[in-house]
Amino acid sequence: MNPNDRDLRLLCVLAHPDDESLGTGGLLARCARDGIATYVVTATRGERGRFGNQIEPVAPDIVGAAREAELRAAAAELGVRDVAVLGYPDGQLDGVEPFVAIAHIAEHVHRVKPHVVVTFGPDGAYGHPDHIAISQFTTAAVMRAAHEGWQVSKLYFIAWSEAKWSLYQKALRRLVARVDGVERQAVPWPDWAITTEIDAGDAWQVVWRAVSHHKTQMSIYAGLGELPESDQRALWGTQAFYRVFSTVNGGRGKESDVFEGLR
Repeated sequence: MNPNDRDLRLLCVLAHPDDESLGTGGLLARCARDGIATYVVTATRGERGRFGNQIEPVAPDIVGAAREAELRAAAAELGVRDVAVLGYPDGQLDGVEPFVAIAHIAEHVHRVKPHVVVTFGPDGAYGHPDHIAISQFTTAAVMRAAHEGWQVSKLYFIAWSEAKWSLYQKALRRLVARVDGVERQAVPWPDWAITTEIDAGDAWQVVWRAVSHHKTQMSIYAGLGELPESDQRALWGTQAFYRVFSTVNGGRGKESDVFEGLR
């Protein structure tokens, strides 16, 4: 490890409990292994999500409390230093006053002073409105923080390749969101648009353990655990990103490290 690596900081700004494991688990685990300080900000408590196999409705505050506890357990598994939950309404994040949400996230950027920020892309993975909203809010918050005194060096969007989506859908079936009566479906990023591929192969089991902490959601994720080990390694041991901007490096060469240019 270079002497200054321990001073590097990563901030993932996401929408729901479980996004940190499913979306950025490999990156968080690898960075923690390398001694890099990792932080997660989650916009909602996921109170509109499933509650195990419960058939009868469960009060949103009970679901939210359970999912927040799962988030914190998963983050601890991944070696995350700190988790902050903004408490915005699950499923209605795009209805939050933008100025308020952007200012709130910018406060966490100033608190953490990250060199690298990661969030969802503008596609929201499969068109999920909360994912799209957190992408927009976070991008604006990074710009606001720069104006106010902390310049993030690199901003990334999570990107899923065709191979990765195929593995997810092999276990979970077709990933879709129905929004305003229109079906939105997962669309892979073209390989040429992926700027960064992270190898976290030695941490794939850590990531799966983190995913498994989200017990209320395991009725959905059970199929993931049934994948053969080769698929598990491919699913949790690699992650892809799109570099939105960098003040420290550039070019067409594919990165293997979100901190390239900073180490």
